[in-house]
Amino acid sequence: MTYTKKNEEAVSPVIGVILMVAVTVILAAVIAAFVFGMAGNLQKSKIVAATADHRAPAGAQTLYATYQGGPDAGQVSSMTVTFNTNAPATMSTIVGTSVSTATGVLASKDNHVVVSATFFDGSTQVILDTYV
Repeated sequence: MTYTKKNEEAVSPVIGVILMVAVTVILAAVIAAFVFGMAGNLQKSKIVAATADHRAPAGAQTLYATYQGGPDAGQVSSMTVTFNTNAPATMSTIVGTSVSTATGVLASKDNHVVVSATFFDGSTQVILDTYV
């Protein structure tokens, strides 16, 4: 009986080399993305808050937006409030101050209130978008 030896020794090293090249290419791409800034410019969100409520003292319905402040309250340069589709109103940057709509008949639970804050670095962020 004759035994013949097949040459299968090269299969495992070839697969190993292919895997090593693939890992190297992936690592190079990830490192290049961080080094050359291709990961994107992510901006950190500022933490400030506002609340909105619907009051009807003596039958007069009014919407109120109140600035609550937050850890980044010192960075707020200005704020605007929009009630429903009315023109934006300016809101004070002093914590606890409120802005209200003109007294009138308002739909309950269908009044859209949006508060936007502009910061000293020039960025603008919506800090409240709700229906009251």
